[in-house]
Amino acid sequence: MPVKNRFAELHPEITAWRRDLHENPEILFETYRTSAVVAEKLKEFGCDEIVTGIGRTGVVGVIKGKSDTSGKVIGLRADMDALPIMEQTGLEYKSKTDGAMHACGHDGHTAMLLGAAKYLAETRNFDGTVVVIFQPAEEGGGGGREMCEDGMMDRWNIQEVYGMHNWPGKPVGTFAIRPGAFFAATDQFDITIEGLGGHAAKPHQTVDSIVVASHVVTALQSIASRNADPVDQVVVSVTSIESSSKAFNVIAQRVHLKGTVRTMSKEMRDLAEQRLTAIATGTAETFSAKADVTYYRGYPCMVNHDEQTAFAAEVAKSVSGDCEEAPLVMGGEDFAFMLEERPGAYILVGNGDSADVHNPHYNFDDEAIPAGCSWWAEIVEQRMPAA
Repeated sequence: MPVKNRFAELHPEITAWRRDLHENPEILFETYRTSAVVAEKLKEFGCDEIVTGIGRTGVVGVIKGKSDTSGKVIGLRADMDALPIMEQTGLEYKSKTDGAMHACGHDGHTAMLLGAAKYLAETRNFDGTVVVIFQPAEEGGGGGREMCEDGMMDRWNIQEVYGMHNWPGKPVGTFAIRPGAFFAATDQFDITIEGLGGHAAKPHQTVDSIVVASHVVTALQSIASRNADPVDQVVVSVTSIESSSKAFNVIAQRVHLKGTVRTMSKEMRDLAEQRLTAIATGTAETFSAKADVTYYRGYPCMVNHDEQTAFAAEVAKSVSGDCEEAPLVMGGEDFAFMLEERPGAYILVGNGDSADVHNPHYNFDDEAIPAGCSWWAEIVEQRMPAA
């Protein structure tokens, strides 16, 4: 395939871009260097329009095809931000920034989309317009939402949008996708249990907030085991318990719980929030304590659109020969905001035997670059064939 041959030629260059990004990770919306590098590359490629500052530090590039009889516009999105993790890979191109690391492969996503943009700007062998989207703050900041709120979809009349993520444990360069709900909604909660502190030797004169909190933690698991339909998906995890006392002989006045809720449907998301609040407040009241619950709705469930998913799978098959059905993923992905605004699909590309994402030993496998770039380019050329 000509596209794959071209990306084999470009492979060393794209790998160098990726490793430079890996050495210089930036977190959330602080992608100033990364965004500047992306904008400069798009300029070098000869993109027809380059706009920075979309979604604070996002970058958008526009590439017009040889013709535009269809008026079709497709968006391709990659995320740019790193994670607040201390890298432990020992690689020669390891992070130069203490406490920041590309531990999720966004350096690879950005490099692959840059590679596809270079090819598309060279050949322009399509009928329509492609908009390449480089997004900050996927890792909890909601950069996708902010780019949408800045009017990106309407400004460039984007009609469909496609995204990609590397996947450790899957053979390098292979693909997997699924229609419908794919990545979970990611919500968070804070629960403050207010009891009555006192001397540990006189528990009868207190309302022990730690005992109350322990019952709350246990009771919250009944959301999954007794409130949810067994065939639906919900995860409720209490991830932090902190009391107001650090002494051996003091019963704490207050305990603070934090955690996350993951769901795959709006109905289950609503149920989980309602039951979490009711269980925490009701359990505390049973013990003569009080519970204050704050529930934060994060990324929505990411839902792939049926038609675009079937098309994306066919493109993947044309690149690698196969495309498996991906499993449900209880992790979150803020590409969900873009898929709420426009039809599209999100696919996984294999990253081999790397450590899992969000691990200090993770590394993006550069051998996945030709397949990833080819998929991006083929999405454009097959969806908008040259007139």
